Amino acid sequence: MTVEAGARQSERVAGRVWTVRLDPYGRLSAGAVRLSCSRPACPEQRFPDGTAAGRKAAIGHVNAHLARIRAGGGPRGAAWCACRAADCAWHTPDPEAGRRGGVRPPDVVRCGGPMVLSVCADRAGRLWRIAEVCARCAAATPGCRVLETAAPPERTAPAGADQAARTPSAEPAGVTALFSDSGPPSPSSPAAAPAPVPRTRGASPAGAPRRAKRTGKIAQRIVPHDLEPDVLRRELVELGDAFRAYQQRPEPDLALLATLHERKARAFALWADVSDDDSLRQEAERAELAAETTREMHGNRTGNVPDGSTGEDGPLVERLLTRSQAVHARAVLEYAAAHAPGPEADVRLAVLMLVLRAARTGTGNVTGQDLTGWLQGEAERVLEQLVDADWLRLPGAAADVLASRPEDPTAVTIPTLLPERPRPFTFGKVHRTRLSGWAQKVVGDRKLRKKKLGPATRLLALYTAVHTLPDGRLGRPEDGGLGLDQVAAFCTLAPDEVGTHADLLVTADWLAEADTAEGQLRGRLSERVLPLSGLL
Repeated sequence: MTVEAGARQSERVAGRVWTVRLDPYGRLSAGAVRLSCSRPACPEQRFPDGTAAGRKAAIGHVNAHLARIRAGGGPRGAAWCACRAADCAWHTPDPEAGRRGGVRPPDVVRCGGPMVLSVCADRAGRLWRIAEVCARCAAATPGCRVLETAAPPERTAPAGADQAARTPSAEPAGVTALFSDSGPPSPSSPAAAPAPVPRTRGASPAGAPRRAKRTGKIAQRIVPHDLEPDVLRRELVELGDAFRAYQQRPEPDLALLATLHERKARAFALWADVSDDDSLRQEAERAELAAETTREMHGNRTGNVPDGSTGEDGPLVERLLTRSQAVHARAVLEYAAAHAPGPEADVRLAVLMLVLRAARTGTGNVTGQDLTGWLQGEAERVLEQLVDADWLRLPGAAADVLASRPEDPTAVTIPTLLPERPRPFTFGKVHRTRLSGWAQKVVGDRKLRKKKLGPATRLLALYTAVHTLPDGRLGRPEDGGLGLDQVAAFCTLAPDEVGTHADLLVTADWLAEADTAEGQLRGRLSERVLPLSGLL
């Protein structure tokens, strides 16, 4: 028995590894790089022109190796894990090691699952590794991408396997119901009589060799073929297929995507409990948050918001801003009102638009066309006023900024938004881009430009756009509209002047109606601008 086991082990070969590297050579200031491959048959290449040419050649070299591997049959299911041969040094240690007295368990515990063909690249873009590794090592290696999965090696079925196959496996209570679309059994159903167990789909007839359990991939993780309970393995495999099918859809379906995220959260939570893996539990929490965000986006785009504030006959609108982005937009408006270096409306409008360009890093790109579109003939005066107040820094004169073209914009700096200062905003790069685009659409609205409305009126348009209900009404129902004092303070107007500018917005078809009685601005956005509204 021992001799046979040793013979089977000796038949397995180590997983193959191809390492492609880019190293500098010659003078460092010249930027020349050398391309080398761990395969002796691959000659060394040198690129004196710089790293970009070397990186392009390295990627082509990696792709050529991958094509030859796939032409030769792909990864070998009977090979040893190449990461295991390197003492699993390619990925981080077992996070549970410290909890077990600081002693790292044997690396063989980390290896498991089918053999896969993987490619790993470092963040600097100077090393690529193609390797045959096990699924668990591939999932634990940072920057690793699985390209192909090998079929598991054939095994001889032990005696009594047919009898075991006919015996239904015992799964934890409640697991099947967790992923089942059917409800609980009817109270009238007989509990004593056991239900017949149907043969699983694709089951082989008696005496025929059984098929290996199907593996899958979800969220850059390999689903082990031996994962128990089996209903969890099937759910994870189906979810991976469902997410990939969703990515091929010609049009997004946010309701369907939210459902997929909810299923993923439940499945990963159970997977984390079964395997005691904190990273899976964190993935479940991210999926739950993604489901909530997706439902919110769906509600914002259709008008069917979760709080039910939309009337039965409210319009269905696909809005540019989500609810969370509208909150960020109101925060930017408040920041511009509090930090503008002058009380003039054109100064405040310029501050608002420039803050949206530089909110993340303190620097942003603008063109002369942007500035003249915001400020008309006052652009140069406003820029000089911001520079004199040390609120804005330009690389040259204001006239040079106004002469910049879209193909060569000017980078301006707002010192109070630089990274070394406390950050006033919490939104990321994607939200900043969306908010800046939204403000540009509002300020550059075709009918507002046609009416040649001034900066104070455009500030009022921005303010009303992000203080609406789903049906376009201004303000919250309990407030009865927007307070004239708050509106006037933001637009740098007197309270009795707000009505005049609101009427200008009515003539420009921005507001369908407006009324300033009893110290409140009441009204409703016109239907054409509802996509630009931000919900309260």
